[in-house]
Amino acid sequence: MNNLLSNLTPVVKNILIICVICFIGSSIVKPANSWLGVYYPDSDFFEIWQPVTYMFMHADIGHIFFNMFALVMFGPIIENMFGSKRFLNYYIICALGALVLQYGVQAIEVYQIAGTPFAKDLISIDFISNTIQSNTPLTSEELRTLASIYTIPMVGASGAIFGLLLAFAYFFPNMPLYLMFIPVPIKAKYFVGGYIVLEIYLSFNNSGSSIAHLAHVGGALFGYLLIKTWGIKKGYY
Repeated sequence: MNNLLSNLTPVVKNILIICVICFIGSSIVKPANSWLGVYYPDSDFFEIWQPVTYMFMHADIGHIFFNMFALVMFGPIIENMFGSKRFLNYYIICALGALVLQYGVQAIEVYQIAGTPFAKDLISIDFISNTIQSNTPLTSEELRTLASIYTIPMVGASGAIFGLLLAFAYFFPNMPLYLMFIPVPIKAKYFVGGYIVLEIYLSFNNSGSSIAHLAHVGGALFGYLLIKTWGIKKGYY
């Protein structure tokens, strides 16, 4: 790990520092994730800065550890390939792309329930008693879905990290990866491809409702589109 940290590239190092500072800050100032995490655009809690700040916030120690570990592992390789300026653009656009896909999924969910993607006027949430009401006939499950979309912020660099994973697997498809608890190496293309398929499966099975699985896929998708748009040639290793 000391070797990894000493070989950090400039943008990766700065992202790591910002994320750690934000995590420590959010541990001290508890509402920080509510201010800087990102809400559904129709929510009363949405603010214009949140699509940028959300990618530097994390929910807990496990969340930030695995994201930053992947950043340190794969980020310097990709930054050295792309150059710092293009790498920063890639990282941010992947994170924003993840958010775009997540918003699309949420809009569809809201539309299916309320007949419109803008339903905040149809629900009333009492945070003191932790209850939700609607002026239209909705089931308790539909009410809970709307409440989670409108009142729970999304945080984390996972969308950007999936963009990095996609780039690594694209340019180094046959590079063996050694994972914890798995005694045999797995080629990058199989690991990342399998991970993306798992995220899609989990998203459609509503597993881990607090995790925006399709947002992760959005990061990988936008990463792939960027690589193709920029015309960066694929290498074989």
